[in-house]
Amino acid sequence: MGNTQQRPILITGGGRRIGLAIAHHFLNLHQPVIVSYRNEYPSIEELRKAGAVCIQADFSTDEGILAFAEKVKSTTSGLRALIHNASAWLAEKPGTSLSDTLAGMLQIHVNAPYLLNHALLDLLRGHGHAAADIIHFTDYVVERGSDKHIAYAASKAALDNMTRSFARKLAPEVKVNAIAPAMILFNESDDAEYRQQALNKSLMKIAPGEKEVIDLIDYLLTSCYVTGRTFAVDGGRPLR
Repeated sequence: MGNTQQRPILITGGGRRIGLAIAHHFLNLHQPVIVSYRNEYPSIEELRKAGAVCIQADFSTDEGILAFAEKVKSTTSGLRALIHNASAWLAEKPGTSLSDTLAGMLQIHVNAPYLLNHALLDLLRGHGHAAADIIHFTDYVVERGSDKHIAYAASKAALDNMTRSFARKLAPEVKVNAIAPAMILFNESDDAEYRQQALNKSLMKIAPGEKEVIDLIDYLLTSCYVTGRTFAVDGGRPLR
């Protein structure tokens, strides 16, 4: 990262799972990190102790998104990268409003990245050629759809499309790419039967863990040429 190393990396939804692992990875490299979180977890205090700036945020409203952006701007004068990891996974199910389900998925996966990319643009620009990055987390279902999570898949598809639009808008100063994962790691509560069913859905038949994603992020931040692309991390699942 050269002389831009001291500009922090902003990770939305950095208090759990992959976002948390990404945050600790960069903190271990002595890279400044800012994370957003909605609810206080013990992991948030651990991040604070490790040196991260942790900012509470509610992305369920546009006002909450923009208020978070203002807090970020009051914290730093520049960003090395903006990693959109915050996500939710709502299914269409009886007794749940379809309109609310769609609105919720669009809010977290489309409105939040769209507004934050614009609001934090001045922190990303002005540091030289390919000196900053935006990374969107989409999903492998963008390519195939989902009969049980239609709104989720549609919102991630919109985010995938925004990757290319922002890449066109922000080049050559800011590279914009997407990561589209399938199964990366299990929840502790997942039983053996579910785990085996999930593993059988991919060609590689493993849950690779956060390192696969982290290695890809490292590559994207190092590149001075790759932009506007979506990178699948799915173990060949669409080929099954």
